[in-house]
Amino acid sequence: MSDLTGLKALVTGGASGIGLATATLLARRGARVAVLDLETDPVAEPLLGYRADVRDDDSVRTAVDAAAAAFDGIDILLNNAGIGAVGTVEDNDDATWHRVLDVNVLGVVRTTRAALPYLRRSRHAAIVNTCSIAATAGLPQRALYSASKGAVLSLTLAMAADHVREGIRVNCINPGTADTPWIGRLLDQAEDPAAERAALNARQPLGRLVSADEVAAAVAYLAGPASASVTGTALAVDGGMQGLRLRSEGQ
Repeated sequence: MSDLTGLKALVTGGASGIGLATATLLARRGARVAVLDLETDPVAEPLLGYRADVRDDDSVRTAVDAAAAAFDGIDILLNNAGIGAVGTVEDNDDATWHRVLDVNVLGVVRTTRAALPYLRRSRHAAIVNTCSIAATAGLPQRALYSASKGAVLSLTLAMAADHVREGIRVNCINPGTADTPWIGRLLDQAEDPAAERAALNARQPLGRLVSADEVAAAVAYLAGPASASVTGTALAVDGGMQGLRLRSEGQ
């Protein structure tokens, strides 16, 4: 499939997990893709890698401008860079709250702000924000993370309204628990990693974690021409976790 041929994409947090899976898929579908991340060593051709910290506005602007210069424009922006947090409202201090919100929310703001001048010149401008099931479902031990992703969901809707008349579509994806390096590290810290993985699998009606490639496919749809009439939408890729209420087996 080459439906993205001629388009130029920028992916933050694109050196691993969902970001890398998406960057790779966009390139495979014909897009030219630049990855922004703290470390770009894992990034290989045909992807271009630019070091950037979404907490630093100058760093972001420099990287976005460099990618736009290399590609002569930007058509697609995936705001994917993010960090996790575990605990109730009691468990994280103010510094941790500020750090997570700085990356997960203001990181979207900084990158979008830097990319908007280029997106406005595009004939096919699309922004996709990586949100989470945590924005729409109450999950235990995820107070800070959920707050950050709830902000991303609201920000997506506001951005869609602000920029629709400029020809820029804005949507977000809401993955369920995805099999990413962050979840791997979380499982490694559990007293019984196998039992914890089984519990996460069981929480999703499909009975397994979402894969990074499945989330990437959803991003590619929202970023591509097939979704030309889709904006202000949150697309769940969660194995039915948000919407389904199954009875116990045998009932």
